[in-house]
Amino acid sequence: MLMLFAERADAKRKPDIQVPYLYVDMGAAVLCASFMSFGVKRRWFALAAAMQLSISTYASYIGEQVHYGDWLKVRMYSRSLAIIGGFLVLASGAGEVYRQKHRTRSLQSTGQVFIGVYLICMVYSLQHSKEDRQAYLSHVPGGEVTLTLMMLLLGVLALAFLSGWYVRQAAQALATALPLVVLLIDGNMGYWHGTRKVEFWNQMKLIGHNVGIFGAALILATDG
Repeated sequence: MLMLFAERADAKRKPDIQVPYLYVDMGAAVLCASFMSFGVKRRWFALAAAMQLSISTYASYIGEQVHYGDWLKVRMYSRSLAIIGGFLVLASGAGEVYRQKHRTRSLQSTGQVFIGVYLICMVYSLQHSKEDRQAYLSHVPGGEVTLTLMMLLLGVLALAFLSGWYVRQAAQALATALPLVVLLIDGNMGYWHGTRKVEFWNQMKLIGHNVGIFGAALILATDG
């Protein structure tokens, strides 16, 4: 985030959030990340991180300081929603090696729903966004047929996360597919930054979000 706003400062563009609130938002994010990394009150700070990201995403959406294309909005906000879901999964106690308290199933279920919505947004983008379709068609053999099968698979995974059925199996499939998406699709900087004019550090942020979603999928795949 800091590098993205530095890139915009060089280009004399505004950040997503007004500057006084931006520093508070970044400070809260660093604080939550630090405590979660050291395992100090991980559940509480994961929940705080989910709230922090929810507020900053909402402030970015209503602030309209930066104008994005509709296809890019779907990519950005759906991934933020999935990251919020990942924090909720972590806040539920899932993935803890030595669990001293019972996990909070309601938080885990809510987090799974958010990840399911993210998958639905992926299906929507692959069906209606020419930018996303072209990114996949240039790397996926089989053309439109393979792309249609991918949309069906993503739809099935979304239903699993939304319904709460076969979540572990769905998370295992998602954790297997996401590294390929990050490397082949998101990592194609020549396409996103060069052709589609997505800011370099904004695309790096989107890659980081997918890595975070991958982490949430791993947690659910092993302890769902």
